[in-house]
Amino acid sequence: MESKILSLEITDNAFLRQYECQFEGDFAKVEYSQQERKIFLTKLILPENLEDNLEFKEGFLRAIFANIKDEKNLKVVPTHPKIAGFVRKHRSEYKEMLPVGISI
Repeated sequence: MESKILSLEITDNAFLRQYECQFEGDFAKVEYSQQERKIFLTKLILPENLEDNLEFKEGFLRAIFANIKDEKNLKVVPTHPKIAGFVRKHRSEYKEMLPVGISI
């Protein structure tokens, strides 16, 4: 089965320090903390019915990484295990976004 990449609209809710996404009536978010020139992705919260939806997770995380790269120009420290796993899986795409000395 071929996996396609979803193109999702995300919102950076700076007040709550989280990226948000509405998808098929559900709400997903990634909480973050920003320090100096780094953004720490600390928590991935998905509704139960999207927990196993790889297509949604990939699209959501790709949209977040694109926003960080294009809008914020920060280095990314993925502290949540599932986000670190995403970076590990796509190491060649995102290794330049990791701070010096961080290996996933």
